[in-house]
Amino acid sequence: MKLANQHILVTGGAKGIGEAIVRDGLAQGAKVSFIDIDVATSQSLVSELTSAGFEVAFAEGNVGNFASVERAYKELTAKFGDVTGLVNNAGINSHADPVEMTDEQWDAFFAVDLKSIWHTAKLALPAMRIAKKGSIVNIASIHGRLTLPNFFPYGAAKAAVIGMTRNIGVDEGHHNIRCNAVSPGYVLTPLTQGWLDGAPGRIEHALSVIPLGRIAKPSEIAKTVSFLLSDDASFVNASDWAVDGAHGTRFA
Repeated sequence: MKLANQHILVTGGAKGIGEAIVRDGLAQGAKVSFIDIDVATSQSLVSELTSAGFEVAFAEGNVGNFASVERAYKELTAKFGDVTGLVNNAGINSHADPVEMTDEQWDAFFAVDLKSIWHTAKLALPAMRIAKKGSIVNIASIHGRLTLPNFFPYGAAKAAVIGMTRNIGVDEGHHNIRCNAVSPGYVLTPLTQGWLDGAPGRIEHALSVIPLGRIAKPSEIAKTVSFLLSDDASFVNASDWAVDGAHGTRFA
């Protein structure tokens, strides 16, 4: 029960890696709340987990819009108290052409994948500073360090997430607040599955370049997140954890 007596807030918690983080946080003894735009899936998840006896709550919110995420944040903290652990998981992909991409598309993408991390920190840090304790985990990506063709500007956003993680960790460390990133490689989420199925040979190639010879389960990412949120990681700060089966370590 690594997270007993904690309130963990997860963005994008309705499915995929976010859902796995919600489930593992609850299994580790925390009260877990999450923000998502998928209301039906979120309500179904809450119903299932509440029926199983867990303390879990959901609020609708678009992390790309500060007013929206602030409303959701206030609703969830009114229910479970101040956030002690924050997980920024919500994100979208981008496969834009740098010539064709518009300013509006750029701003909308970075609002979700990068700016939202600042906004949730802006909301959670005041109480963490008063408590002199807190942990923030940002879900980055293998694309923060290396990338594939046609992932513009996704790689730039994830590299920036890692950079922001370092700055928050350094700046807030004297408050005993830690901030770390987790950078998955291939993970069997609906989003990744759709991409893998989008062209012949993608799955086979993915398996061939991962030294462990398989694709990660969302629960494997979640367990790393729970560790970083917990006191077991009390001296881990401003770091980026690759959870990619050594994919990013080899020439691929």
